[in-house]
Amino acid sequence: MNVKRIIVLGATGSIGISSFDTVRNLGNSYSIVGASCHSSIDGLLTLAEEFHIPHLAVSGRKVSRPEITWSGDDAVRRLLMETEADIVINGIAGSAGLMPSVWALQSGKDLALANKETIVMAGPLIQALAEKEGRLILPVDSEHSAIFHLLRRQNLSELRGIVITASGGAFRSTPLDDFQHITLRDALRHPTWDMGAKITIDSATMANKGLEIIEAHYLFHLPASQISVLIHPQSCIHSMVQSVDGSFYAQISSPDMRIPIQNAITYPEVTHSEFGGLDFTSANFTFQDPDYKRYPVLPLAFQAVENGGSYPLVYNTANEAAVEAFRQEKIRFIDIAPVVEATLQSDWSDPSSSFEEAVRTHQLAWEQARLNIDTILEHQR
Repeated sequence: MNVKRIIVLGATGSIGISSFDTVRNLGNSYSIVGASCHSSIDGLLTLAEEFHIPHLAVSGRKVSRPEITWSGDDAVRRLLMETEADIVINGIAGSAGLMPSVWALQSGKDLALANKETIVMAGPLIQALAEKEGRLILPVDSEHSAIFHLLRRQNLSELRGIVITASGGAFRSTPLDDFQHITLRDALRHPTWDMGAKITIDSATMANKGLEIIEAHYLFHLPASQISVLIHPQSCIHSMVQSVDGSFYAQISSPDMRIPIQNAITYPEVTHSEFGGLDFTSANFTFQDPDYKRYPVLPLAFQAVENGGSYPLVYNTANEAAVEAFRQEKIRFIDIAPVVEATLQSDWSDPSSSFEEAVRTHQLAWEQARLNIDTILEHQR
């Protein structure tokens, strides 16, 4: 029996935990041979004991423990380069996930990608690398996984466009006048999904949907005009594609990240799952267009796609810097979008020609975003 060998990056985060649960339910045909965390060592060791994982990496600091194979700045690269595996699940959050995606492909492994920033920061570069190495990039975001599998059954010449659905986050019903009073604690309460802090805040602003617009543009080679967003609070319709005859085709299941993770792990096969059941007799699906006054970062993503160059990368970087400042309670929730908008007003028209250049542009954009945060703080004093 051939066993598919898996490495999980970000093992103790929400994607990582869901990945382990998925493998737990898949059975003996799948084995986790490597895993990483940033700093949650006890959680990593607990998983390693259950799953008998031989190779462990801790990226956040140097660790002198016999169970940890590699630690420090080079730990994830060594895990990927020195561990034999078939597929890597990249569940690392933020721009820190870009280079691990590069190393995964360079080491000859397929990439199950939950890290949006890899595509947003370096979409054409990472796709060219995957093609060069003869490896697959399999989306793990529920929305892009849905589109990926729907398009397997759809002739692209018959495609009119795609619809990415969104929960609307924690404040979809909050009066706009109350936004200035939103606290960090408020923003960390997601109505549907159990996710990390950064992604939960991105859901509240719908920056996560902005990143998904950019990701869909690169993954599926679609212009902004063929991508739209609908708020669907029940989070059961994960995305839709529309054909030229006006018909819509949807992927519908319960909101459970284990479904797209399993579909990536088992690709190209679709295997039995206990996760996706949905009782249609009690389902009540509703939709609405996103209000750009409520979600001002969303139109900035469409504009970044239209502008091209490094604007999509900078959109991500500026949002990441703003969310970090908000999590540190330096700026208000309503300051996140102005930071992104101000940072995008510089000239970012040159695209990155290499991953190293993408990282440099990210650093420059981060510095610009921090200056814009400082300007906002000055005006509030």
